[in-house]
Amino acid sequence: MEKRTFEALGVSQEIIKAVAQLGFEEASPIQTAAIPMLMSGVDVVGQSQTGSGKTAAYAIPAIEKIDPAMTAVQILILCPTRELATQVADEVYKLTAFKRSIHCVPIYGGASYERQLFELKKGVQIVIGTPGRLIDHLERGTLKLNQLKMVILDEADRMLDMGFRDDIQKILESTPPERQTVFFSATLSKPIRDLINRFSRNPQMVKIEQKELTVPTVEQWFYEVQPRMKTEAFIRLIDFHGYKLGIIFCNTQRMVDELADALLAQGFSTDRLHGGIPQGQRTRVMNKFKNSEFEFLVATDVAGRGIDVDNLELVVNYDLPYDPEDYVHRIGRTGRAGKKGMAVTFVSGRDIYKLQYIERYTKTKIQRGVIPSAGEVEGKRAELLYTKLIKTLEAASFKKHDVIMDRLLEAGHHSTDISSALFSLLLGFSSDVPALPKKEKLLNSREREHEDAHFARHKNYPGGRGDGKSRSRDSEGYRGNSSSRPGGERRAFGKKNFSPNSSQPPLRKYSKAGSR
Repeated sequence: MEKRTFEALGVSQEIIKAVAQLGFEEASPIQTAAIPMLMSGVDVVGQSQTGSGKTAAYAIPAIEKIDPAMTAVQILILCPTRELATQVADEVYKLTAFKRSIHCVPIYGGASYERQLFELKKGVQIVIGTPGRLIDHLERGTLKLNQLKMVILDEADRMLDMGFRDDIQKILESTPPERQTVFFSATLSKPIRDLINRFSRNPQMVKIEQKELTVPTVEQWFYEVQPRMKTEAFIRLIDFHGYKLGIIFCNTQRMVDELADALLAQGFSTDRLHGGIPQGQRTRVMNKFKNSEFEFLVATDVAGRGIDVDNLELVVNYDLPYDPEDYVHRIGRTGRAGKKGMAVTFVSGRDIYKLQYIERYTKTKIQRGVIPSAGEVEGKRAELLYTKLIKTLEAASFKKHDVIMDRLLEAGHHSTDISSALFSLLLGFSSDVPALPKKEKLLNSREREHEDAHFARHKNYPGGRGDGKSRSRDSEGYRGNSSSRPGGERRAFGKKNFSPNSSQPPLRKYSKAGSR
């Protein structure tokens, strides 16, 4: 479907100014197809991939239908998670920037009832919420839906997967029968179709056909790695490629906590996000991540829903998702707005068959990669430092240190030895690390399975050090506990601790077993 300008879609000047302020010049395919239908008043069922602009596709017509003079709830948007509800609310706030008399409020569990009650009593036209908390307000009588004009179910399939079917039915039964009903769902399973048939009237289908479900700007790679070696493999990939902002998805809360602790111990500024963390802490973690105050967020699928961060470079499937739809949602976090992104997936054993199913589902070929060796990582860091040094020398953009140089020369040290010592300090080399080989053979994944020592830093723990000693929390290089870790000390990472534009990677020492 051809893209069209928002002017051609017949939206108001206030909306046109709002989308222009957001930097959009033309509507996406799902917006081009859905907006005219929704503004005509018909019920709609939409299918579109993550990151396609579906939020604006239903939010713009919803905003246009509102009577600003009436402070009753006129639009209800249901979302599966708190994070997605917050993201949708942010989008609505931006789209109503020039419609001052229109107000919206997000309602979800884990947040203060008092604040939500205050907003509802003040009068809002748009309510965005999760089914559980919406039911609470309906039962308390604090949410009135008798003047509702439109109800929207965003990611309806996900809400059913999470067990919200009864809540959704109860909410829809509480709305006026003449209201407009909108479903957006990645898939149309039988439970979804049953819901559509029961609660909508002659719905129009909007489906954006695409050859690939995944974002074409995302480069996808998989690595065959034994489970106990994943942490080492991840660290080597980060140090080799120099990624500075990414999300790592795990399947369980326990794995999220273990991986976040292991990365913290290796000097990464890292935080975590999962359903076992109080909502207030989750909100603070998301705000910090959006502001690039730490490097890597370790999260579960449910907690990671609704994550919308600019300039996200990397998504890692530390655990292969159970559902191919989750794979699409995960990697859709990066490669947005035409920017390049990288998706990395770790597999082992029978995971390879699941990966093949994901390839068939997404109609995409995922490339096989090889984890770089310790020597290759150190060589890459040395090459980057060499390139940077050449540029600095050619530009003469450095401060003279003649006094220190004279003292070292007078002490009998040769200039080449001084330079070598400085390089060793910058690259983190020490006397007990062997010299880098000039050329190394890249092992394939099967050969690496028989080379466990290639990855091992600690004989008992995959996140440990190569010297066989555990790194204490007071040792140099440890950055403290994750700010969202339940219990224990919490240390927040400020912007002074991490800069996404920094060119100097954290210094990590590789085991002797990693150099051959």
